[in-house]
Amino acid sequence: MVGAIHSLQQVSLPIVGTPDLFPVHRIYCVGRNYAAHAVEMGHDPDREAPFFFQKNPDNLVSDGGEFPYPALSNDVQHEIELVVALQSGGFEIATDAALDHVFGYAVGLDMTRRDLQGEMKRQGRPWEVGKAFEHSAPCSAITPASSIGHPQDGTISLQRNGALCQSGDLAQMIWKVPEIISELSRYFLLTPGDLIFTGTPAGVGPVLSGDTLDGVIDGVGSLSVTVV
Repeated sequence: MVGAIHSLQQVSLPIVGTPDLFPVHRIYCVGRNYAAHAVEMGHDPDREAPFFFQKNPDNLVSDGGEFPYPALSNDVQHEIELVVALQSGGFEIATDAALDHVFGYAVGLDMTRRDLQGEMKRQGRPWEVGKAFEHSAPCSAITPASSIGHPQDGTISLQRNGALCQSGDLAQMIWKVPEIISELSRYFLLTPGDLIFTGTPAGVGPVLSGDTLDGVIDGVGSLSVTVV
C-alpha cells in the first residue's frame, strides 16, 4: 500500500527488436490532419492551426489485443494513425530540432464514440466521452527511429474484416511531425514517454462486435485488434 491506494502499474509498450519497454507518460492526439478526412467530417480542408485533444495512458491496447465495444454508443468508429513516441521534450521546441526528441514510431487506432463526440461538439463541450474512454487507443509496438529513420511518406491503411477501408500516405499530413511537436510544445511541457497520434486519412467508419481491424504503415509496422 502507498497512502490510501495500491501503487499503480506503469503503462508501457513493447519496443521492436528489444526486450525493453517504452513507459508511456501522456497521449496527445491531433485533429483533422489530413485534408480528405477534414472534408468527410464536414470541415474546410485548408491548412488551419492544429488543435489537440488527449487520451489516457491506460486507454492503450497492445497489438493483438481486444477492443470491447463501449457502452452508451451506437456509432463507434476506427481512425488509423501514425504514432510518435518521444524520448525527450521541453517547452517551445524549435521545428528544426523537433525530430531530435523522437524515439520511434508506431501504428495506432484512435477509436471514437462518434455519436457522443458529435453531441459534445453540438453543445460546445469537451470531447473526452467520445475519445478518452477505456481501450480507445490500440497501439503497436514502437519501432525505434534509429532503425527506420523518420518516415515522411509511405502508405497508411486499415482493413476491416479483410476489406480495405482507409488508405492514404503520410505525405498527405497537413501538419508534419516536426511541426506538430513544435506546436504542441507551445501549450504543454512535453516529456519522455509522451505519445502523439498524428491524425487519420479519409475512410473512417463504424465497427461492430466481431470485427477484426488490421492496420499497416509502410516502414513502421502493423497492428491487429479484434472488436469484442
